[in-house]
This record gives sequence, C-alpha cells and structure tokens, in this order.
Amino acid sequence: VQLQASGGGLVQAGGLMRLSCEASGRPPSSIAMGWFRQAPGAEREFVAAVNWNGENTYYADSVKGRFTISRPGTENTVYLQMERLKPEDTALYYCAADYHFGTLYASELDDVDYWGQGTQVTVSS
Repeated sequence: VQLQASGGGLVQAGGLMRLSCEASGRPPSSIAMGWFRQAPGAEREFVAAVNWNGENTYYADSVKGRFTISRPGTENTVYLQMERLKPEDTALYYCAADYHFGTLYASELDDVDYWGQGTQVTVSS
C-alpha cells in the first residue's frame, strides 16, 4: 500500500486548506486512514482518523471543531479540511493507514502499518 498526500502550502491565520491522501496498491477496503503532524523539534502527533467506511471519526482535542476528516463512500482517499487555521497548526502533515482504527486514534506510532510522505502546512500570523 502506498499513500500519496497532497494539498499543503502557505496560508494566513484564520484561513483554510484541504489535504488529500490517496491509497494505492490494492489497499483492502477495510483499512482505516488518518493524519498525523510533526512540528519542528516536536514529536509526531495524532490529528484525525476515519474508519474503513467513513462512519466513525476521531479528532485530537487541538483540532476538534476546526478540522474535518472525510472519506467518501469506501474510497481509499481521505480528505482533511482545515479551517480557522492557527500558526500552531504549522507542521509536516503525514497521511497514515492501518488495518485497525484504534491504532491510529490511540497514536500507536510504532504500530501504524503505512505512512505517506509528509506535506508541509505553514500558517503565517
């Protein structure tokens, strides 16, 4: 399974941005997907996750109410709509996929099955 993330860039505080991540290589339809981020000098942290059919989502407290993760139908593409962005949201955002939804939202980084390359999100003040 390969994960291809896109959509990062520079945005002003208060603005919005959408990230996309497509899973290829015949991922199983039951795979959960999510996003993590890592700011310079910080640990990689959980942002949001969605289960295999898009019906269950989970968010970090720091983004709840501002970010929305979605997965249309059972597509292997996940979107992260980010609104009211803050400078502290600046980070390298990583797409992730796992056969177990809980592995993602429990932030069990060492157990995550697949990682994509990061896409940089920079929020200017």
